[in-house]
Amino acid sequence: MNGVLWGMKHAAPIMRAQGSGSIINTGSIAGQRAGYGVSLVYSVAKAAVIHATRCVAMELARHDVRVNSISPGAIATGIFGKAFGLGDAEAERTTAALEARFAQAQPIPHAGVPDDIAQAALYLASDESRFVTATDILVDGGMIAGRSLAETEARWEALNAMVNPGG
Repeated sequence: MNGVLWGMKHAAPIMRAQGSGSIINTGSIAGQRAGYGVSLVYSVAKAAVIHATRCVAMELARHDVRVNSISPGAIATGIFGKAFGLGDAEAERTTAALEARFAQAQPIPHAGVPDDIAQAALYLASDESRFVTATDILVDGGMIAGRSLAETEARWEALNAMVNPGG
């Protein structure tokens, strides 16, 4: 959280003086919904990043400085392997397995990749988003939006079989 606050603190005066700019912070789906982070501290910190982004956006909007955040979902990178103690090279080799696993983690049936986050950042940094501020963009394949239709149908069929075993 401190890095995000210091980054905004030092970027804001420059952007205010030039009368434009775009600050992009990194949130997480763990900051949006409980149960998506591996630790309380991580989830609370990411929620704070998202809220600080909105607060600073309100302060800087009159200077035409936009402040937004991006909240990734399951993005296949070596960070997961590193979290489990793997070295850099070994962690990076886990991405193919992660892609297969994450492809089933959200309604869009493929894993998120770093380029998905980069494209969202590119949009927020560009003039194409000149009227977008105080927003957290979820790049999660629909993961926290709710259950996929297939999952809902499967649950409904299981409930029907339980309630109506002969039908």
